[in-house]
Amino acid sequence: MTEFSQEQLARWRLILGKDSQESMAGMSAAGCLLTAEQLEMDEALEAIYGSDSEREISRSEWESPTEGRPHGAAKGRSMPRVARWLDQIRNFFPKDVVVLLQQDAIQRRGMKELLFEPEIMAKVEPSIDLAGAVLELKNLVPEKAKAAARDLVRRVVEELRRRLESRFAQAIRGSLDRSRHSPFRVLPNLDWPRTIRRNLKNYSPAIKTIIPAEISFFRRQQRQKEWNVIIAMDQSGSMATSLIYGGIMGAILASMPAVETHVVAFNHEEVVDLTEQCADPVDLLFGVQLGGAEDYWKATVYCERFMHTPAKTLYILIGDLYDTSPNENRFVKKMEFLLESGVHAVALLAISDQGQPSYNANLAEKLSKLGMPCFGCTPDRLPDLLAAVLKGNDLHQFADKVRLS
Repeated sequence: MTEFSQEQLARWRLILGKDSQESMAGMSAAGCLLTAEQLEMDEALEAIYGSDSEREISRSEWESPTEGRPHGAAKGRSMPRVARWLDQIRNFFPKDVVVLLQQDAIQRRGMKELLFEPEIMAKVEPSIDLAGAVLELKNLVPEKAKAAARDLVRRVVEELRRRLESRFAQAIRGSLDRSRHSPFRVLPNLDWPRTIRRNLKNYSPAIKTIIPAEISFFRRQQRQKEWNVIIAMDQSGSMATSLIYGGIMGAILASMPAVETHVVAFNHEEVVDLTEQCADPVDLLFGVQLGGAEDYWKATVYCERFMHTPAKTLYILIGDLYDTSPNENRFVKKMEFLLESGVHAVALLAISDQGQPSYNANLAEKLSKLGMPCFGCTPDRLPDLLAAVLKGNDLHQFADKVRLS
């Protein structure tokens, strides 16, 4: 039998868990020994992936006794073991792995309730999934933890906004501002392609170059309210991550003079206009009531009031298309009317980096045939989507590229 090194055995032992200890020990004359650090790492992994990992952990199990308080807990007060666990995984693993471990802890071990402790909330590594969980359960958050919950969501929102804001601004400038020209003759505004085209007749064979007689420059100022973007967000619980991205997109666009922006959230009972909350995307997201069924016809009829210039309107419907209204065909007919009037529309089935979306394929096919592409989209493609619409590109071709990427 091949004998493994201690390092190899230790790695496999950590992967396979405590149940493999006996069998792993027989693979080396020295047995399978873990260092103190590896034992602590094993403890952190076992808490989530142990043999009983499908069983939710109760609050009492996550709390350590007053004696032996870990990491200097205050005297007379028990420190939740989850706080120590969070410290462990942050010490042993990179940030992206920490985020995955936290998500598994929520899904496999029932840690959602523990995230409502302010001390715990301050220790977790912010992530889009964790923010989604907080928003989904925000009505259950005790008063003492509400500030910590908002702070966690805000940290996620600010990071995502930094990631996307400049790209949205670039998409708008590149699609709108740079379609106009200006007499202001400064080098950064020089329109090279147009200048070359206008001076091809001035090509000099002698010096083998173009002698420019007419030079074109882009206009620097931004036109006001050039396009109207309406974002309608399905509030069903499965759309939590997509809603966060949708809310951030709405907040970014609302801050840009070239775009008139409206953001609404809907379910089967009501449509809520969140446009006034766009100044603070965290307020916007906390205005969403996750859960319940949804009526796409009611939401679209509500949004129709904002479509004052159909040819310059983009309707972004974020949802899984599981329409629970009494008559699905009402929604299809309404979309057919709007598309024929000149409205540009897309259905984003999910905005996520994770896998394929779950959605109503039958309704998606009907909408797609009308001219409303339905597809899942990664967050980084959202500015590209906006640019494609503003430039008049074929949205079905854009959707096909997204599916293939």
